[in-house]
Amino acid sequence: MNVDPHIREAQSDEDIRRGFAVMSQLRPHLATEDFTTRVRRLMAGGFRLALLEDVGKVRAVAGFRLTENLSVGRFLYVDDLVTDEAVRSHGHGSRLLAWLEETARDAGCAQLVLDSGVQRFDAHRFYLRAGYAIRSHHLSRML
Repeated sequence: MNVDPHIREAQSDEDIRRGFAVMSQLRPHLATEDFTTRVRRLMAGGFRLALLEDVGKVRAVAGFRLTENLSVGRFLYVDDLVTDEAVRSHGHGSRLLAWLEETARDAGCAQLVLDSGVQRFDAHRFYLRAGYAIRSHHLSRML
C-alpha cells in the first residue's frame, strides 16, 4: 500500500465514472449508465465527489456538500463515505475522513455532519472511534 494516497475532487466525467465501483458498494441501487448524469445534476446543486486513489486505483469515495442551516451554522455534510470492501481497515477511510475535516475547516465550517444507516454497525464503530457523537435521530417518511 502506498503510504501517501492521493485525494482529489472529481472534475471530469471519467473521474466520476472511476468512483462508481466503490460508490455502488454503499449505494447498490445506482446504475452504471446514469451515475455520471446523476452526479453532474447533484454537482449543479453543490455536491462534490472526492476520490482517494492508491496505486492508481480508487480505494474510497465521499460525496459531500458545504451548506448552512440555523441550528449548526456553516457545515460540511457527508452524503456518502465508503471504502472499497477489498481494502477496508487499511486506513483509507480514516484518511478520507481527515481530508473532509480539513476541507470543512478551510471552508469555515463549524461541524462535519453525516448520517449512517441504523444497520451499519461497522460504520458506527468507525465513526465513534474517530470521535464522532450521535447527536440526533434522522427521521424520514416515504411519500
